[in-house]
Amino acid sequence: MKKIVTFAFSLFALTLFGQTNYKITYTKSSNGKLIENQDPVIVFSNSNQTLITSQSILENKATFPFEFSLIDRKTNNINQLAKLKENKLIATLDSTSIAKQTFELLDDVKKILGYTCKKAKTIINSNTIEIWYTNELNIKGGPSVLGQNLGLVLETNRNGNFIVSATKLEKTKQIPEVSKSEKVLDLLTYRDELWKSRFTTIPVFKEEIINFSDASKSNDSIMRFANGTIAVRKISIPAIAKGSQVFLDVTEQSNGDAYDRTGSVFIIPMQKSNSFFEGLQNGVKALPIYDNGNGKLYQGIAATETYSPLLELMRFFTPFGIKQYNTITLKDKIWEERVNYRQDISELTAAMTNQEVYIGTFIGNYDKGGHKVSVNLTIHPEEEVTIAKPSEVIPLFNTNNVMEMAGQEYGTLFSSEKGLEVTFNLEKDMKNARIRYITTGHGGWENGDEFVPKRNSIYLDEKEVFHFTPWREDCGSYRLYNPASGNFPNGLSSSDYSRSNWCPGTMTNPVYIELGDLKVGTHTVQVKIPQGANEGPSFSSWNVSGVLLGN
Repeated sequence: MKKIVTFAFSLFALTLFGQTNYKITYTKSSNGKLIENQDPVIVFSNSNQTLITSQSILENKATFPFEFSLIDRKTNNINQLAKLKENKLIATLDSTSIAKQTFELLDDVKKILGYTCKKAKTIINSNTIEIWYTNELNIKGGPSVLGQNLGLVLETNRNGNFIVSATKLEKTKQIPEVSKSEKVLDLLTYRDELWKSRFTTIPVFKEEIINFSDASKSNDSIMRFANGTIAVRKISIPAIAKGSQVFLDVTEQSNGDAYDRTGSVFIIPMQKSNSFFEGLQNGVKALPIYDNGNGKLYQGIAATETYSPLLELMRFFTPFGIKQYNTITLKDKIWEERVNYRQDISELTAAMTNQEVYIGTFIGNYDKGGHKVSVNLTIHPEEEVTIAKPSEVIPLFNTNNVMEMAGQEYGTLFSSEKGLEVTFNLEKDMKNARIRYITTGHGGWENGDEFVPKRNSIYLDEKEVFHFTPWREDCGSYRLYNPASGNFPNGLSSSDYSRSNWCPGTMTNPVYIELGDLKVGTHTVQVKIPQGANEGPSFSSWNVSGVLLGN
């Protein structure tokens, strides 16, 4: 018995007496061009079984995870196997897929590799699949599970632009035999484990309570501040390969609070001599002060030579009481159980890769039950680098007062003409500079900036480089996330109303302010917003964060 490949599970060569065994090699083309550097599909087949594998698997060069299939020709059962890593093989048995396939058999005929082939057509997920198969060899098989009952599939054509074609067909004395996996899973669990093995998941928080309570205490892994409204954890992030995509996932449910609240996920920069961490530990008075002359002092919002503000990864807004208040019943309203926020933060990779970082989550609330939150980072490798990631990530400002419940001032500084002005120094020229800018307006009464569009103007070195009016008009789309949203006589709910760049139950996407190439030296960024005037105890504020990106 000749050994073909040497994995933990093992593939062995098997010669079956009286059988005619075939090996078929398939290559892929897209839009009429052969795909470069591809891994050809290899199929072995005889009257008893069909093995679908690849050249890299047979040569013991496949990267994890990889998958292959063994089809029992007598039962049409598909044994699907996946090697997730060197010592982990999973499998599942699919006894129904082949029997469920239906095709329109057509009269078209053509020769492939000298064999007469017939044509069949099917539609899968709105994709038109044409299959060319032959019955001249008295065997069945193909480069995928599709068409396995028709005959030997020598070509598949998806939507006329992606073709898998047999390029070589040969007899072989040996067909690899696949040993059985000890771990046989149901089909859904198998697919889930295979999918999750394709990327790295870094858990940050799992169903943590973000609330307002003197009983909220830190433990060995999670630090709590501002009476429990901030949770911080130190996370070790591995080296992130060039070109990889990084995503942030957050899920939220009410654990008692019925209101829509500002939430934020952030990194605490520790590269300078002072950090926001000192404010968390010692109180807001430990943070550097920004004074724009409007009579108030703002703690920890702007970069200085010795201090970097919070690097905001995601700004999100809780809906009105999701999950906790799903007992409220309205006709034709089936409330969602949780809200999921997911954001691509790949451009911030340089601030995370191969580092230990402090990641925090904040939800502003004064409720003892508060909110239940989970946070994960996922890292997804990319074979081809299409867009260069910024090599410099420099936090400039963040007026989101995450220490609100510990006395940090609200972002009311835009009542002054000066607004927010930050000076920074570049030690090297920066190419393709831009600011990742997140802005949301607040002031929850009729004339408050939450409900009144206001122009945001950004200046670089005293010259206006960008302006826009942040506004969301799609808030009514998220009504089913908001069971506790108040209903008004005009037929609208509070969660329906348009707002200054946010809706209850959504996250706020950054906008990007292109600055071009910046020279070495000192530069100034200024943000101006015509903030609305106070009305009695009611006031408006703006939460803006800005991060300089470049190479």
